[in-house]
Amino acid sequence: MQMTLVPMLKQGLGHTHKAYLWSYSSSEYDEVAAVIYDFAEGRSRHYTREFLTGCAGKLVCDDFSGYKALFKAGRGGTEVGCLAHARRKFDELQKNERSELAAEALRHFAALYNIEREARERKLDADGRCRLRQQRSKPLAESLRQWLVRQRREVEHGTATAKAIDYSIGRWAALTRHIDDGDLPIDNNHLEKRIRPVALGRSNWMPARYEPDSALPMS
Repeated sequence: MQMTLVPMLKQGLGHTHKAYLWSYSSSEYDEVAAVIYDFAEGRSRHYTREFLTGCAGKLVCDDFSGYKALFKAGRGGTEVGCLAHARRKFDELQKNERSELAAEALRHFAALYNIEREARERKLDADGRCRLRQQRSKPLAESLRQWLVRQRREVEHGTATAKAIDYSIGRWAALTRHIDDGDLPIDNNHLEKRIRPVALGRSNWMPARYEPDSALPMS
C-alpha cells in the first residue's frame, strides 16, 4: 500500500489543493499483477479503513499513523515493513551530513538487498527464498539490529541520526517479517514503480480552470 499526492481543482476554490491517490497492489511474486488506485480528497485514516475493512493477509506499508491505527484496531491484516523506507533515512543522512554511521548502515542494508538480488537471479520460488533468507538474511539482519542498538546508545536524542535509527529499531518486527515468509517482498518498491507516473506528472500537470456546466454551450 502506498499514498501519493495529486493536485485537485475544485469548484469555487480557483486553485488546486492537495488530494491523495491511495494505491494497493499485489506483490512482485504474485501470479496476478494487479494494482488498484483509490482517489481521496484527504489522508485521513478512514479512507484506508473503508477500503481495507474485511481484508486479511499481510500488508506492506510505511509507518504512516493511519496505517498503524488500522493494525491496532485489528483491521488491514498483518503489518509488513518496507525496508527501502528504513534504508532511505540513512541514505538521506549520509548525503546531508556525510555521516560515517549512515554509510556503515547502508552497507548492512546492501548486504540484505544482495541476497534478494541473488534470489531473483536464481529464480527461486517462495520456499527457496525463505530458505535462503533463513540461512543468510536472518543472521545479517540480527547483526544489523544489534549494531543499531549499540550505535543508538551513543547518539544524542532528537538528532537526525537518532530518528533514522529509531525508525528501524521501532519497526524491526515488521521490517524483517519477509525473512520468515518467502511470499513477502523486502520492500514496497514494486508498487512505488507503479505510481511513479503520478509523481512525474505532478510536476508537469497544468489543471484547466474549472468551469461550471452552466457555462458550457447548449447543443
